[in-house]
Amino acid sequence: MESKFEFAKELVKKAGQYILDHMQEDLCVETKSSPTDLVTRLDKEVQELLISEILSRYPEDKICAEEGCLRASVQEGKVWVIDPIDGTNNFVAQQEDFAVMMAYFENGQGQFGLIYDVVKGDCYHGGGVFPVCLNDKPLAPFKAKPLGDFLIAGNSGMLETNEWGLADLSRAVLGVRVYGSAAISFAKILSGRLLTYVTYLQPWDYAAASILGESLGYRVVTLSGKPLDFQTRQPVMMVPLEMQEEIQSYIYERKRT
Repeated sequence: MESKFEFAKELVKKAGQYILDHMQEDLCVETKSSPTDLVTRLDKEVQELLISEILSRYPEDKICAEEGCLRASVQEGKVWVIDPIDGTNNFVAQQEDFAVMMAYFENGQGQFGLIYDVVKGDCYHGGGVFPVCLNDKPLAPFKAKPLGDFLIAGNSGMLETNEWGLADLSRAVLGVRVYGSAAISFAKILSGRLLTYVTYLQPWDYAAASILGESLGYRVVTLSGKPLDFQTRQPVMMVPLEMQEEIQSYIYERKRT
């Protein structure tokens, strides 16, 4: 497993360098499900690079990826979950605050995850038998403090309508941040700068964080507190296990203030 983990660390950095080398070119931006759901030429090319490298090295492994129709179940066999560029809107508009994410599962068990902030060069890696680190330096586990001392991250639309009680939770904490990237939000939780992140996500958006967070005292669950299905878009939160019950007391299915 260690050789596969080291391979993955090198691969996300290779993907990041590919993005840096080509991000000033024509990105050929297209829309998918809505005008704000963007995909670029580099999303597709980076995914192709990642898949090609993985299958060249591990031809029996399977892939679940954002772009295209590769949707292998993490419950069956050896599966890589890939998000080639998380935060595509940030990538297009700002050329920062985006990341490459990968996670590796064997028969439903997360073995390791990686979040690579391309512009900053920060790689969050580990989980399973590996320590969770930022650029090879171990990260500290969650340390509780009063709810009002924490910042949280969330979805701006959910905050505006108080969906799932996010506005109620926001009034109990120090403030809310909206980063436009699950990867960047999760990274800030892993490094102790945020308490929780509340939004709707696909499996490739949360797979890496679900593995990374577990070793530091966090869980990635649905907003009902149930396990994720790793198949569909779901309302999700990353939350410290120690404070989940307190946070959960604010989270409920409510559509309007």
